[in-house]
Amino acid sequence: MAGDIEGQLICLLKSRRFSLQLDETTLQDSDALLMVYVMFFNAKELIEEMLFARRIRTDTKGATMFEEIRGYFEQSGIPRENIIACATDGAASMVGRYRGFISYLKAVILSVFTIHCVVHREHLISKKLGLRLNHSLSLVIQVVNFIKSHALQNRLFHQLCEENDEDFDTLLLHTEVRRLSKGNCLQRFVALWDSIDFGEKLIDAKADIFYLADIFQKLNLLNKALRGNDSDLISSGSFFC
Repeated sequence: MAGDIEGQLICLLKSRRFSLQLDETTLQDSDALLMVYVMFFNAKELIEEMLFARRIRTDTKGATMFEEIRGYFEQSGIPRENIIACATDGAASMVGRYRGFISYLKAVILSVFTIHCVVHREHLISKKLGLRLNHSLSLVIQVVNFIKSHALQNRLFHQLCEENDEDFDTLLLHTEVRRLSKGNCLQRFVALWDSIDFGEKLIDAKADIFYLADIFQKLNLLNKALRGNDSDLISSGSFFC
């Protein structure tokens, strides 16, 4: 059934102009996963579909990803000239001036329109917090890692949360791979603040930590609001105000 659906999608792409969206992420086993989505009009209806997802077991350079997509298009018989636009994240392998995926794409499709994904821009901006806020964030991550990396500490913390009648009884780890995890980690940390006691450094950073939790909560809401089918800048404009 999946093959039939893919075949129908390929038939549509052979006769229509469409835009691409690329996303590359890292799986738990350290393999890279390249996901390619397409958007096009069919009978005046805007269609969004995943074209394919492939593991990349070697490097994730722009040339490697370009060859993956070029090979798929040639095998499927989809004309490259039908690509009118492409959205990517801001990684050097995607937007590098000389060796990024976009540079290889523009070499074969001169008129292609390229854009840096709004969600990824928001994620990059959130990394530039300044020394003070970065220090406060690192304190949170250190405390969470200390509790979660020791079984005894984790059990004692679980028991303490139950004694304090907390809504939650565990902290959430943070990972750079999942964009929402930093906000979720901070939200849970703040929710369990009364059960966490790590001295004056943490107390001194309390205002910054709560401020960061509010910031990342807003960013997570924006992140989620921009997801889903039929989402565009016009319909999502209110989320940026």
